[in-house]
Amino acid sequence: MSGDPRWATDRTHMSARRGTLRVAVIDRDTAFLKVLGKRLDAAGWEYRVLPGGAPADELVAMKLNALVVDPTVLGPEEGWEFLDRISGLMPGLGIIACSTNSTVAQRVRGLRLGADDWVSKPCHPEEVMARIEAVVRRRRRSRPEAEQGPLVVGELEIRDDQFQAYVAGRTLDLTRREFELLEILAEAAGKVLERDEIYRRVWGYEMAHGDRSVDVFVRKLRAKIQKHSPGWDYIHTHFGIGYRFDPEPVDRTAMGAPEAPEALSEPEPEPEPGDLAGELAEISTETS
Repeated sequence: MSGDPRWATDRTHMSARRGTLRVAVIDRDTAFLKVLGKRLDAAGWEYRVLPGGAPADELVAMKLNALVVDPTVLGPEEGWEFLDRISGLMPGLGIIACSTNSTVAQRVRGLRLGADDWVSKPCHPEEVMARIEAVVRRRRRSRPEAEQGPLVVGELEIRDDQFQAYVAGRTLDLTRREFELLEILAEAAGKVLERDEIYRRVWGYEMAHGDRSVDVFVRKLRAKIQKHSPGWDYIHTHFGIGYRFDPEPVDRTAMGAPEAPEALSEPEPEPEPGDLAGELAEISTETS
């Protein structure tokens, strides 16, 4: 399998036990790519080798089932940023990280940033393919629940099948993390969820002391919702506790009612001509 980014497939070797999947591989390990490519050809999968991180819109256009990526080939920090960005923009894409000499800390970080699985090299290509199949299978199993229909609250339409929310047909352009936060809050509508619980359910582990991630993401989510649905309040803050999802129309009269003008005071009578006391009082007022 060459590094030339072209779709490769071998229909004559279609495996009877596997359906055709479409996979992109970001890696520069020529030996690994050669062995993996032979197995993918034999299974009848379509695959594309990318020498580096591709833009999200290019990956979307490929209509991928899964992405196999070695984060280390993208750079010491760029690989983590790529995982976080792609998993947020393409929540339906299965992501399998595959690298050499990875540490526990690296694997944990990658999984928490959005990878669905992590395979350490050296590894057998059949294992890589089995893990791809498992990730894709989990994605497909989750779809029937999403097909029950969108949740409509206020002007907001929350669609599990698209990991997105809409107002009057316009997308809010939520990231994966923002959508998961919205979904968790909406599922518990009317109930106050503590910050620790929100963090645990969205991020997948315990919140560190002083971590403000929940507050930051709630602020981002509110801004996107209010931009498209300014006539409603959806997320309410319970200071020192957490947040409650409870859509309520905005009371414009309470928010923007103009204040009543102050009553005009009656003018003081001018002193009569020749009224010496009145003239002295006026002079005293002006000079004080």
